Amino acid sequence: MTDPTALAPGTPRRSSRGARRTSGALRRRLGALWAVVTVAATVGCVSIPDAGPVRAGGPVREDVVGDFEYRPSGPAVDSTQDQLLRDFVEAGTGSADDYAVARQFLSRDFAREWDPRSGVVVRSGPGTVTRAGGSRLDYTVVGAATIDADGHYAQALTPSTTTLGFEFVREGDQWRISYAPDGIVLTTTNVDIVFRPHSLYFYDPTYSVLVPDERWFLARSSTSTRIAAALLAGPSPWLQGALASAFPEGTQLSLDAVTVVGGRARVDLTAEALSADPVERARMRAQLLASLSSVAAVTAVDLTVQAAVLEVPDPSSASRLRDPAVDPRPLVVVDGVLGHATSSGPEVLATSPQVTALDPVSVEASVDDERAVVGAADGAWLVQGDADAVRVDARPGLAPPALDGDGYAWTAPRDDARSLVATGRDGVAHQVSSKLPAGQSLVSFRVSRDGTRALVLLDVAGEARLLVTSVLRDARRVPLSLGDPVELSPPAGVPVGATWADENTVAVLTDVEGASEVSLRELGGEPGAPSRPTGRAVTIVGGDGRDHLHLLMDDGRVLEPRGTGWQDTGVQADLLATQR
Repeated sequence: MTDPTALAPGTPRRSSRGARRTSGALRRRLGALWAVVTVAATVGCVSIPDAGPVRAGGPVREDVVGDFEYRPSGPAVDSTQDQLLRDFVEAGTGSADDYAVARQFLSRDFAREWDPRSGVVVRSGPGTVTRAGGSRLDYTVVGAATIDADGHYAQALTPSTTTLGFEFVREGDQWRISYAPDGIVLTTTNVDIVFRPHSLYFYDPTYSVLVPDERWFLARSSTSTRIAAALLAGPSPWLQGALASAFPEGTQLSLDAVTVVGGRARVDLTAEALSADPVERARMRAQLLASLSSVAAVTAVDLTVQAAVLEVPDPSSASRLRDPAVDPRPLVVVDGVLGHATSSGPEVLATSPQVTALDPVSVEASVDDERAVVGAADGAWLVQGDADAVRVDARPGLAPPALDGDGYAWTAPRDDARSLVATGRDGVAHQVSSKLPAGQSLVSFRVSRDGTRALVLLDVAGEARLLVTSVLRDARRVPLSLGDPVELSPPAGVPVGATWADENTVAVLTDVEGASEVSLRELGGEPGAPSRPTGRAVTIVGGDGRDHLHLLMDDGRVLEPRGTGWQDTGVQADLLATQR
């Protein structure tokens, strides 16, 4: 099969409209595949509309497009059915004029019926074509990923082989496709050029922190419109109940397009937006500005309601944190004290005496040094200020306990992740219900700094299983339950530990045949290439972003990322603690 990244058809061309540079190498992805006839596994159909309901509206005057624009070729004269099918698949890289080039491969009647936006399938390797009947060919692919109607990217945990059926008809003296499955098929390479990830931002329930919800949209000039429409539609299903939106229920785009002129995005809303009070309006604008920040041309947002200006208070009244920062220095226990590592020794925390007196095997401490949760041989302990430590869980075999921003200590036995308890500052324990799998060993449980999501690393007979789930709380912020878990592609090797690397990325430490390996997984995105430090790592903790991950090696060295590898910080430690 012709490679669609080669010259004709499907040659990528540099955009002449100020394309931005991609950050890093083209990404690879894993995921599920929509199917017509399943060979090895069946995966549900997917669809991707560009935006909401179409209404009359002004054009997008300024926006960002991809680094490349594919210019696929139309059908060659006297193409065989096989060639026509393969070239049609490649023509799916060109979305211009509603996939006008791809429609040239279709019969006149079917060209009006085919919906290219109903599904995106990412294939791994070339497709194979087999004869299924006189005028029918089957196209078999190994699925790598899908992107659904709302821009959700899904990885296949294991590749699935799926067969797609195509039918042909003669129009004049040329073959044309009279039936094809809706949607398009892209390779793992060209999907990174045709589509781009964007984070939609919603609030935590206290409206204190903006939380990302990653989606994938076509890299075209209407990206800002798609982002705004998806934001108004609400968070992803797995995050519903854990996140909040400032937009009044029912608010939609009044015009079909978000216009961007001179860096200012104008978002016109329906009349429901008028019910928002001044604080809510400021929050609405803050959500839009954060969500549109991935579109390079947007630096400000103006709100209108059916073309009339919507008055919004000073933006500073709605300023909110994204991914709350912590001290970038490693937090360590060394020589019997807990503190931030410096060239002259640890900068001792106020809670150090109570923490180190417990002979800790794990520590997670608040960034304000007001509290810490400690894992010890005799259970989990909560340290608050200069008060005596309180044992919050005495069950044997506990996984390392976690701390959240509301002061709750989260504990569960390694052999029963479902037996999860959150103990508050008042010492009251709350059983947290969940749909976590039974019979699998809990290696790591970590709550995100915004308090809305949890990361769960399991050991299944020596192999890693990685899940993320929402954290559902009542009006008093008491944890009630975990939402439906979403499974991420597991890294290779025996699981050792996991941590939040940033607001939308988790890092996993595994042991691969005696060598340590660190893998990054983006929520709603694709897996990153693993890296290997020199030596054996025993602990991984997150810091102030991906560049401030830290590893504790079995010889006491503390490493941090440098380029594609790991560098010794010069810090020696007995224990590496997590900050939140």
